[in-house]
Amino acid sequence: MGASRFGSLARFDVLVLTALLWFLAKFLRYAFPPLFEPLQSTYGVSNATIGAAFTTFMLAYAAMQFPSGALADQIGSVRVIVGGALLAVVGALALVVESPFPVLVAAMIVIGAGTGAHKTVAVRLLSRTYPSRTGRALGVLDTIGTFGGVVAPPTVVLALGVAGPFGGAGWRYVFLAAGLFGIGLVLAFVRQAPRRVPERGSVTVERIRIRPYLTAFADHRFSLFVVVTLCYSFSYNGVVAFLPLYLTSEVGLGVATAGVLYSALFAASVAQLATGEASDRVGRLPITALALGLSGAAIAFLSIGLPTLAGLPAAAGVVVVAIGLGAHGFRPVRSAYLVALLPPSLTGGGLGVVRTLLMGAGAVSPAVVGLLADAIGFRLAFALLAASMLAGSALVCLLWLTE
Repeated sequence: MGASRFGSLARFDVLVLTALLWFLAKFLRYAFPPLFEPLQSTYGVSNATIGAAFTTFMLAYAAMQFPSGALADQIGSVRVIVGGALLAVVGALALVVESPFPVLVAAMIVIGAGTGAHKTVAVRLLSRTYPSRTGRALGVLDTIGTFGGVVAPPTVVLALGVAGPFGGAGWRYVFLAAGLFGIGLVLAFVRQAPRRVPERGSVTVERIRIRPYLTAFADHRFSLFVVVTLCYSFSYNGVVAFLPLYLTSEVGLGVATAGVLYSALFAASVAQLATGEASDRVGRLPITALALGLSGAAIAFLSIGLPTLAGLPAAAGVVVVAIGLGAHGFRPVRSAYLVALLPPSLTGGGLGVVRTLLMGAGAVSPAVVGLLADAIGFRLAFALLAASMLAGSALVCLLWLTE
């Protein structure tokens, strides 16, 4: 009965399972920022140190983008996605027991590497499995994945109030549950994906060469759009890393309220369904310019205006949702635009190169924001993030006007 019911959704089984694995990856990533304050208290580390720890996570994530994509071009997407998911599960389960701070950082690196193997390869897989509906499929992927960020903060907050496994902190239950959930998803994906994915990867791995993947950068429009993604990634990752702490320390909100608003940032990811569809109808560049402009303006207000409205969670909520609508709305449009510019034989590695660059920019952002926050304050640090996002919107307008 259960098998026949699942079979009736055969057209969407790969999409759903791929998106759920992306949900798990996002959940693991965004379980850490709400833990910054408890971890600072437990381990006695500064904003800069905890920001640097999260940067190591993001650097490991970024480092996997090109090799995972290029490897998928050789051996197929399914094998790479499964390997990355299993690595992330190992990292999550390593956090179940109490450990020193270096072990925590090591586990974060393992999780970063495992989750880093997913998105680039998932875009490649879905664009081939659903070629006539790539924009819509990527919108679903990003929307379901982003809800990992919706679920993670309240889950962590609730877990902090209970005794953890083996005498540790309650948040360790979060990683135990995530690891077990990941094992179940991998088993389902291994069963279903090979039946539906129209590719036959080799079982042997040849030497990965980056040169063929760099030819796309000869197109100045492609290169300029990559700069746009770097501006976006630097800004967005800085915001998501420190938003809960910013809302408590600068806006004067309580920890629970800040956690709820942090979830709202990710709940706004439903915009991806609309922007992915709209980009197929009215064009990708105008939607991109609008999305980045909205998010950049909201971050600017968060830096300049919102701290003067301290204690007003409704006003903070409107601004946070605006950031989320623009930032998340950009994602499926970005992926569809890049896929359209890349040759089919180089899609995986080409996207991997771009995502390595953008995730590298995103990886350094938490460390930069942490250092600036300690040196000159959070408000000026967030002003820099706003400027980066608005610069990306301006560059997209330039591309749009010169089409």
